[in-house]
Amino acid sequence: KNPSHNQGLGFSSEKREKLKLEGLLPPGYLNLDAQVLLAVEQLRSKSSDIEKYIYLQTLQDTNEALYFALLIRNIYECLPLVYTPTVGEACQKFSHIYRQTPRGLYISLKHKGKIREILENWPESDIKAIVFTDGERILGLGDQGIDGMGIPIGKLALYTALGGVNPWQCLPVTLDVGTNNSDKLNDPFYMGLRQNRISGEEYDEFVGEFMNAAMDKYGRNVMMQFEDFGNKNAFRLLHYWQSKACCFNDDIQGTAAVALSGLLASFRLTKLNMESSKILFFGAGEAGVGIADLIAYAMHKETGKSIEKCRECIFLLDSKGLVCESRLSELQSHKVNYAHGIDHEAKLVEAIQKLKPNVLIGVSTIRNSFDKSVIEAMSEINPRPVIFALSNPTSKAECTAREAYEWSNGRAIFASGSPFEPVLYKGKNYIPGQGNNAYIFPGIGLGAIASGTKCLTDNDMYIAAKTLASLVSDERLEQSCTYPPLQELREISLEIAVAVAESAFKNGTTADERPGNLREHVRGLMYEPAFE
Repeated sequence: KNPSHNQGLGFSSEKREKLKLEGLLPPGYLNLDAQVLLAVEQLRSKSSDIEKYIYLQTLQDTNEALYFALLIRNIYECLPLVYTPTVGEACQKFSHIYRQTPRGLYISLKHKGKIREILENWPESDIKAIVFTDGERILGLGDQGIDGMGIPIGKLALYTALGGVNPWQCLPVTLDVGTNNSDKLNDPFYMGLRQNRISGEEYDEFVGEFMNAAMDKYGRNVMMQFEDFGNKNAFRLLHYWQSKACCFNDDIQGTAAVALSGLLASFRLTKLNMESSKILFFGAGEAGVGIADLIAYAMHKETGKSIEKCRECIFLLDSKGLVCESRLSELQSHKVNYAHGIDHEAKLVEAIQKLKPNVLIGVSTIRNSFDKSVIEAMSEINPRPVIFALSNPTSKAECTAREAYEWSNGRAIFASGSPFEPVLYKGKNYIPGQGNNAYIFPGIGLGAIASGTKCLTDNDMYIAAKTLASLVSDERLEQSCTYPPLQELREISLEIAVAVAESAFKNGTTADERPGNLREHVRGLMYEPAFE
C-alpha cells in the first residue's frame, strides 16, 4: 500500500511469500518494462486530458517507480498532462477530483503558531526540495485557493522525472490563507478555508513562520521554491527571503531564465547580440518584469554596462499602455525601473512602430493579442522578428505558432509557454520552441541539492540560461526552434545542475567540499526508477 515500495505484479515469488502478498495479487508476473508498456496503453485509452491526468496521479499514489518510469520514458507525451496545460484544468477542478490520497501538506491559518509541529506529521524527514504556493495566481487562471495544490505536486513530479531528485525528498505544500474566488467559496465541495485572503503583517508572519519552520526541520540549505504567488507578494517575498534561505521563485526567475535562453539562442539566427537588442514586453506582471530583470543582468554581464544603463533598451507595456515616466505616480513598484522618459503609447502596434524592437515577448495572458497587425509590424522592422508568446495555458497564448509563421511570411522565430504542434508552411517544417520552465527548474534544484548551497542568485539563473542555450543544435535552429528537444530534458537538467553546482563552489555559497568529479557526483544523485 506504500507507493514508494509497491511493485504491483513485479514482486517475485520469494518476495510475495516473505511480504505475505500471496493471494493478494494475481499469480502473473510483469517486470517494470512490461508494466510501463501496459500503463502507456491504459493512459492512451482515456478520452480526455483531464482523465489522463487523473490516471497518472492515481498511478503516482499507488506505484511510484512505475509512475516515474512512465514519465521518464514518455516525457514528450506526459509533460503536458502532468504540467501545463492540463494541470490548469486540474487545479480548477481539484476539489472535485480529489481522490482521498494524502500527497503534500495543506498548512492553513488554523495551524498558525504550530507549523513546525505540523511538519512532523509528514512521514519523510530527509526533505531536500519544497515547492509551495498560496494559490493566488495559478498559471493565467487567477486565484484557485487550496485547489492550486496541483501545481506543487506537478512541479515536484518533474523535479524527480527530469532532475532526478529522489521522490521521497520532495514535499509539495499549499499555504491556505483563504481565497477571494467567489466560485470557490460558494462551491459546496471546496476543500479550503471559506474566507477571504488575509494580507499585510498577518500574511507575512504566516509565510515567515513556514519558511523558518522548514529550515529548522530540514536544514538551512533545504531548497524552497515559491510558486504562483500573486504580484503584490511574489517580488517582495523573493527579495526578502533570497539572502535568508535557499529559495527562488520559478514564475519570476525560472520563467526569466528559460526566456533568456531562447533569446540567447535566437542570436545565432538574427546575428544580433545583447548590446544591439531592443526588447518590448506585452505584460508587466511578475513574469514580464522577472524576465526583463534577468535580461538586464545578462546585458550587464556581457557588456560591462551598468544594470541601469542596460534597462534603457527594455520596455514594458501593461494594460494602460507603455510604462513611462509620465505614469510614475500610478505604477506598481516592480515596474518603476522600466519607466523611461518616452512618450506614452496606449496600443501595442503603435508602441512597436515607435520603439522598433527586435524582440516581442508576450506575458499578458490575453489571447489573440498578437494579431496580424502586430506580427506584420514586427516583420516590417526585422528580417527575423523574435516573437515569444509565453502566456500559459495554451488558451491564454498571445498567438498561435501558425499565426506567427504565416503572418511573418515564415520569418518569425517563435516560442510559446505551452506546446504547439510543428507547422508546415510553404514547404518548410517549423518547430515551435516551447519556453517551458521544465527546461530550467529541475536542473537548478538538482544543482542546489548537489552543492548544498545556502542561496540561489541571479547569476545562477543566468548560468542556467546560458547552459540551456548552448545545448540548442544547428539542426533545431534551422527549423526556427530556439530550444533543445523536450525528450532530452533529463540530460539537459544534468548539464544545468553541474553548472549551478560549480558556481556555488566557486562563489562560496556552500560550505560543502567540491567533489573531485562533479559531474559524476551529480549524476550519482539522480533517482532512477526500479523495482527493488
